Amino acid sequence: MSDPIKHECGIAMIRLLKPLDFYIKKYGTAMYALNKMYLLMEKQHNRGQDGAGIVNIKFDVEPGDRYISRYRSNNSQPIKDIFDKINNKFRKAYQKHPDKIKDVEWLKKNVAFTGELFLGHLRYGTFGGNSIENCHPFLRQNNWMTKNLVVAGNFNLTNVDELFDILVDIGQHPKEKSDTVTVLEKIGHFLDVENQEIFDKYKALGYSRVEISALIAKDLDVQKILKNSSADWDGGYAMAGLIGHGDAFVLRDPSGIRPTFFYQDEEIVVVTSERPAIQTAFNVPLNTIHEIKPGHALIIKKNGNVEQKMVKEPLEKTSCSFERIYFSRGSDKDIYKERKQLGRNICPIVLKSIDNDLKNSVFSFIPNTAEVSFYGMMKGMQDELNKVKQEKILALGKNITPETLAPILKLRNRIEKIAIKDAKLRTFITQDNDRNDLVTHVYDITYGSVKTTDNLVIIDDSIVRGTTLKESILRILDRLNPKKIVVVSSAPQIRYPDCYGIDMAKLGDFIAFQAMIALLKDTNKIHLLEEVYAKCKEQENLPKNEIKNYVKELYAPFTAEEISEKITQLLIPEGMKAEVDIVFQTIEGLHKACPNHKGDWYFTGNYPTPGGNKVVNKALINYFENKNERAY
Repeated sequence: MSDPIKHECGIAMIRLLKPLDFYIKKYGTAMYALNKMYLLMEKQHNRGQDGAGIVNIKFDVEPGDRYISRYRSNNSQPIKDIFDKINNKFRKAYQKHPDKIKDVEWLKKNVAFTGELFLGHLRYGTFGGNSIENCHPFLRQNNWMTKNLVVAGNFNLTNVDELFDILVDIGQHPKEKSDTVTVLEKIGHFLDVENQEIFDKYKALGYSRVEISALIAKDLDVQKILKNSSADWDGGYAMAGLIGHGDAFVLRDPSGIRPTFFYQDEEIVVVTSERPAIQTAFNVPLNTIHEIKPGHALIIKKNGNVEQKMVKEPLEKTSCSFERIYFSRGSDKDIYKERKQLGRNICPIVLKSIDNDLKNSVFSFIPNTAEVSFYGMMKGMQDELNKVKQEKILALGKNITPETLAPILKLRNRIEKIAIKDAKLRTFITQDNDRNDLVTHVYDITYGSVKTTDNLVIIDDSIVRGTTLKESILRILDRLNPKKIVVVSSAPQIRYPDCYGIDMAKLGDFIAFQAMIALLKDTNKIHLLEEVYAKCKEQENLPKNEIKNYVKELYAPFTAEEISEKITQLLIPEGMKAEVDIVFQTIEGLHKACPNHKGDWYFTGNYPTPGGNKVVNKALINYFENKNERAY
């Protein structure tokens, strides 16, 4: 993705199912789970650039001993920063007490992060600052072990205002209006209620307070707590939580928007946002790793019982297709296959743009994350070239000889490594003119790889704002003096804001929206903008279930091809010598490539939850009223 956008957070959870002594004897270290957590978090590093955090809970400690440890970091290398600090604790302990390296009782009493339950988080912020307070996991503390709560997640809720009011109505005084704090306090409230109900039950039966504390830990109904807590949530979420005594859960939204996978054997339970992280860290077969079902929670009780339980009635599964296009690592078996198919599916549009002239076309990709879809596109182009070869061979008839056949068989698709990003270069200059000059040098190009008679075809994951294309990439590519530059997006046009985790919240940022507005002006239909704005304003105070996405009406007069042509016009920098064409994947091509992941609201406006329609209409109101703010 040449346009940098912030996106999905990542989670990693480990629950040891055996006593710590088991892992020391089998693996030779008390840091077995920590080492695995480091791997799980690093293998999902793409999901967090703004910060990271880790929490550990020790089981069955004596009163007065610390049993929850947490480190968070917003350092430039947050994972390294966190694990350096943890490793230093172990190093110092081992230096002072080398005889205690395998003494489980001493380790648990004296060294942090030697517990049985771990939760890690990688933060890719969509809202708020990058201070340490914004880093997960969040901790809600209490002297009652069963009231301590740790929460971390990959989520955005669309109805934070509504949820905030609910907390106020039940007597709370939340410290801020954010979905993270709201979620923490909502779950915390019903955790308190559950604690009190169990306490009252056993108090009436004559049990002592000490006895009741153990009974609460045993009887705590996590499914009930999550049902009550999430009843009013609207959004996409993979929510992980730990309770002080040792219960744990990971809850997935009813539409399955955010991805969540788990693995379990007799030694361990592992949960991550991405499947390959588990495969790599534990070297286990693909078929042993499972998705948490939409609307369900994987609940791990302190006694080691593991179950998926339904929390909210599942809806039609609309998993985020952007995960498949860009966010998740392409090393996942299915994602790799889907990205290649996205490249294949765009071939007919590309062939039309280059007038089927494969002989005089050079193919490449920007950035590196587009490499897999590039492979797919080239496989599709090879199929097309084979057809050309077949036609030429058949046309020879009886005149086939080694001499006449050789030039036909030599026909190849021309593939080159055109652009290489200079990772050392930083655009630190703030003045626009100087900065724009600097960003045109972010990529190094391979001179001599393109002729002046060539089409240069470059595939990208997606085009969101188009800023990098206009300010940098097109200017750079033009230095190669091609006849024509074709920029290919393996994703369809991004037309609508996301409200479930991706930092794409403002309509005016999208080049597709800008192109549509320009077309409205060109065709004397700009009055539609005011009409749709009026419809959106009329819905502002309606319940979210009754709100419709009227922004779709603005795109309706135009074909996808017309919008693509206007996008091309808007993004061509001044002074370009080459002809430019920017083409996009079709919605049909997306669905054929990713048939099991139908979440396409940023392309189609078909939001899976009512809050999505509320957000898109609010985004249009903000745009019309010239308010530069998020719609949720």
